[in-house]
Amino acid sequence: MTGEARIVALGGGHGLYASLTALRDLTPELTAIVTVADDGGSSGRLRSELGIVPPGDLRMALSALCADNDWGRTWRDVLQWRFATDGPLNGHALGNLLIAALWERNGDVVDGLAWVASLLQAHGRVLPLSADPLEVSALVRDDSGVREVQGQVAVATAHGSIEELRLSPASPVVPRETVEAIDAADLVVLGPGSWYTSVLTHFMVRPVADALVRAGQRSVLVLNVGHDDEETAGTGRADDVRALQRMAPDFVPRTVLVDSEHRDEPGLADAVGRWGARLLVAPVRDGLGAPAHDPHALRRELARVAIEQGLAVRGAERGVAG
Repeated sequence: MTGEARIVALGGGHGLYASLTALRDLTPELTAIVTVADDGGSSGRLRSELGIVPPGDLRMALSALCADNDWGRTWRDVLQWRFATDGPLNGHALGNLLIAALWERNGDVVDGLAWVASLLQAHGRVLPLSADPLEVSALVRDDSGVREVQGQVAVATAHGSIEELRLSPASPVVPRETVEAIDAADLVVLGPGSWYTSVLTHFMVRPVADALVRAGQRSVLVLNVGHDDEETAGTGRADDVRALQRMAPDFVPRTVLVDSEHRDEPGLADAVGRWGARLLVAPVRDGLGAPAHDPHALRRELARVAIEQGLAVRGAERGVAG
């Protein structure tokens, strides 16, 4: 293959930040597609007050892509700066306010994000899953039965097992650029992240779900590490795979990447094999023991996947393909 590989990463929050940190030096043709269902903290307050897409996860993705120089790192830190006051500014991230101001001034979500990317001299671009703010709700089962939980924060912290995920509006406006990016991608990286509210939500937005089905054999699914995610407490990686299969039965990724710690989890190899995907097992967990991916290890394995698919990526370690 000639030219730089076009890579799209989907997710939200800290999981997407990790995958973008891993991918940013592999290609300049990098696009992040970010969930927009957050209703907590600074993002939730701005969403409620201004009726806008929550900017927090978009800000995080932009920060992950900042230029690796004093200019980029300084503006990244400014965007991430969070006020601590006794007044209404308390808890707001400056980047959220900046993004909200650009949206109000320009009247275009994608254009506003492009201006912030330019300010950061970003290694790629950031697009929203939807131009409409999304509300996630779920049916959650616990010892007392099944109840409905509304809102991203409430779903993410609900005690019990999630039986059904719902999204409002059911048919949100999706930017043309978002679907085009997936269709044009040479490699699509889905996950890690909060499984239901940051990963599976992409399959609840029909134009994006259809694009992901088309991109199946160009996709790698990155499973979470550890057992500390409240959304999936008491379940394993095989359960995460089966939840995705139920939601999007036509989507089949080419590769499923899982940390070595989960190699022998019951049912995982069988679930992935029956899916028709390849299971790639590698040590990708943060070496300090945190329930998070090590961006350097994740970069190594994603570079391996890209090279095996014949893609041109930058700076891959010698011998990474085998």
